[in-house]
Amino acid sequence: MARIAVIGAGMGAMAAAARLAVAGHRVVVYERAATYGGAVRRFERDGFAFDTGPGLLPLPAVYRDLFVKTGKQPLEECVELVQVDPSSHHVFADGTQVSLPNASRAGVVSALDEALGAGAGGRWGDFLVRAREAWDRTRRPLLEEPLWPNWSVLADREPYPCVPHKKLLRTRRAGTLAEVAAWELRDARLAALLESHALAYGLDPRVTPASAAVLPYMEHAFGTWYVRGGIRELARAVYERCVARRVEFVFGAEVTGIVEKDGRVAGVELTGGTVADADLVVAGVAPGVLDGLVPGAVRADGEVSPQRGAPSRLTVLLALRGGRPEGVAHRTVVHAADREAELDGLFGERPGLPVSPTVTVSRPADPALVPDAEHEAVTLTVTVPSGLPVSDSDVEGLLGAAERALPGLRDRLLWHEVRTPADVAEATGAVGGAIPAPALAAADGRLLHPSNATRIPGLFAAGGWAHPGGGLPHAGMSGALVAGLIVEGPEFRGSQ
Repeated sequence: MARIAVIGAGMGAMAAAARLAVAGHRVVVYERAATYGGAVRRFERDGFAFDTGPGLLPLPAVYRDLFVKTGKQPLEECVELVQVDPSSHHVFADGTQVSLPNASRAGVVSALDEALGAGAGGRWGDFLVRAREAWDRTRRPLLEEPLWPNWSVLADREPYPCVPHKKLLRTRRAGTLAEVAAWELRDARLAALLESHALAYGLDPRVTPASAAVLPYMEHAFGTWYVRGGIRELARAVYERCVARRVEFVFGAEVTGIVEKDGRVAGVELTGGTVADADLVVAGVAPGVLDGLVPGAVRADGEVSPQRGAPSRLTVLLALRGGRPEGVAHRTVVHAADREAELDGLFGERPGLPVSPTVTVSRPADPALVPDAEHEAVTLTVTVPSGLPVSDSDVEGLLGAAERALPGLRDRLLWHEVRTPADVAEATGAVGGAIPAPALAAADGRLLHPSNATRIPGLFAAGGWAHPGGGLPHAGMSGALVAGLIVEGPEFRGSQ
């Protein structure tokens, strides 16, 4: 039995802690905040409750597996999972609207044909077939196995089977998501639909590899899920599973250093100089935090490095008078009026929030989030540059964009709360409130993440800033990979 210190109580770290405890290790989690969950937090006021981190759960199988492997109670006995249908409603710049059924290719094709014109659904359906091929080629090495020592194979090869396109008498294949949209989808609204999946993770579709096609495919193939009571309930369930497996949590305990002895980790140092001995350490923290604890710990495996400078999110929580209307979608994406202005503001030399950005409007049909049926809790989310100082005019612009999905919003507004990149930074420790994207193939490895094993023997990395990257399911996968490497050793190659 090893003594294992876990730094941080984020989702990836807790997933690792629960699995390691079941394997017979003594696990202690040190969390500088007063609660668990990392970015998965909740804000409550006047009977309203809001998720301030992710609002939906893709790939629930990751957490189902965690609960199967760590106890007798399955996930569905600990939280109530609800499949969201429609998966999303879209309001495009030209006013066209469409609702996309959850996990139904035929339904999506039909809806797009009806809303956008004959042929639109077929082109999107054909794209999903190619996206599935990219998924099949990358699923194991990117999600289920530790990062390969020869990771450059993933970096050099584009797994998406692009359709040949003739331009200037030459045959070319799409290398970026934007080229896939322009050459294969051939509709500005379908392009906005595709690119919104990249923007949600802070990725610039103009340079993001075509392999990012797996992002909409994951949602299409495995559905979109909501946790009754909010995603914070998932964090609670994982925390309680850890406690049930006798994982010890020490809150308000900031780790200020990692102790090394004889060339490997020997424990962690806490504020005040106290040292907690440990045979192994799992760090579920942002790369800047880990660098501060032990410089040079992040294992680059050649050229793989953390996605520093990644964008952040601006979230506005709305308490509204009047109940949630029947039939509205749980999630509505209001697409930017000016695509180029939005991309230049996010990824250009002069970062800023455009007047009318792409906004995700979340309207859960959940009585647990409101004081009564005569009120509604709505969350607005937009991708913004990390470190962006948010002004009142930025919030006004966001409200104005959201009114395209919420007519009369300002007349219904009781109050609002704003969560800025600075708040994300405070919750996660990531510089500027940056949020990591999932690992993606191609692009010379730019969108891969450092491996879960580090340069220092006995020190491992879990969470969104380690392989396989950001997002709730990916965090859970990172915990499984770390536990596998510790329990089975460096020859561990993932679940079969």
